[in-house]
Amino acid sequence: MTDRVTITGVRVFDGRRLSEPRDVVVADGVIGTDDDTGPSGGDVVSADGGVLLPGLIDAHVHLGGRQTPERLCSYGVTTALDMSSYPPQRMAALRDTPRGADIRSAGIPAIGPGGLHARIPAMPADAVVTRPGQAEPFVAARLAEGSDYIKIIADPGDGGPDQPTVTALVRAAHARNVRVVVHATSRDAVLQALDARADIVTHLPLGAPLDRPVVDRLAAEGCIVVPTLTMMEGIAAGTGRPGAFAGTSRSVALLQRAGVPVVAGTDTNDTAGVPFQPEGGTSLHHELELLVDAGLSAAEALRAATGLAAQAFGLTDRGSVEAGLRADLVLIDGDPLADIRATRNIRRIWCGGVEHQPAGRYPDSEEREPERPPAEDRGTHARVREEG
Repeated sequence: MTDRVTITGVRVFDGRRLSEPRDVVVADGVIGTDDDTGPSGGDVVSADGGVLLPGLIDAHVHLGGRQTPERLCSYGVTTALDMSSYPPQRMAALRDTPRGADIRSAGIPAIGPGGLHARIPAMPADAVVTRPGQAEPFVAARLAEGSDYIKIIADPGDGGPDQPTVTALVRAAHARNVRVVVHATSRDAVLQALDARADIVTHLPLGAPLDRPVVDRLAAEGCIVVPTLTMMEGIAAGTGRPGAFAGTSRSVALLQRAGVPVVAGTDTNDTAGVPFQPEGGTSLHHELELLVDAGLSAAEALRAATGLAAQAFGLTDRGSVEAGLRADLVLIDGDPLADIRATRNIRRIWCGGVEHQPAGRYPDSEEREPERPPAEDRGTHARVREEG
């Protein structure tokens, strides 16, 4: 590999539309300026009218097992936001993967003493936070371990941290200018996150869509939502309630219409016992399709997995094909604004300017996941909850 690549005749997605064919230069891991174009050595890639996207960002993953940074990158996911990783040495090892997606992580999540997550066998004891006075030490410990943001599992009425404790955790994180992500699979959990003034809510309830007062509060307070439609669809099917997903999809439509920032994330995981295990990489392409099905335009769905996701997590060096930004790029065939499924037609991938081999063209979304056994055969996690 050379340090310089020129992609010629490529249409660039700028966050709203596709440009006319132009040249894009990658040099020393970043995107070059217009002045850098022209024959100056290095490799030349002829796009032949292909489309160049910013590298995709999955804003909710759990890495481990077959869900590796290398796998994610092979499907165009160049940044992955891990929502729980322990012990700390594991988080460091994921970040040091030389040929895979760039990883950020919450490390150990904050959980209550009696919720579903407290019954996960490998969950560290210091994940349990039972009173406000423990919030400050918890946040300090996570940041000392290298966490990029704080994750809280909100399970009000089901053994999760109470409202004063959740609020104290958010305040302790914000005092250090650190974002807080709250797992919320019920209306009450969303309200708990809002009352604590959390930055990001991940998941949405199954069943009834969010009501107007909750949607309006999310919009007014600028809270970002990562709905993980792929996971919620899988849980609904895996627990014998496929119709419950319609309400989740409807919630996304209401949020988008109200101006709530909606960011793409999948809850990719390889955790035994959870109701559904979205496959790393392929599932983000399905997430884009589900976002479009819910009412987002194709351009809005692409922004949810690129620029908006980068903005939501403070990743100012990526998310757009602009000079000076990190060269996370995905070259595809077809027009994703006309058919969002074109994101699956990956020809070339660069992560930080380093080229990676695509996994290939992917099957239609309905064929992407293997059949799952009935929920009752998958243990205590097969309630309408999920691993994280």
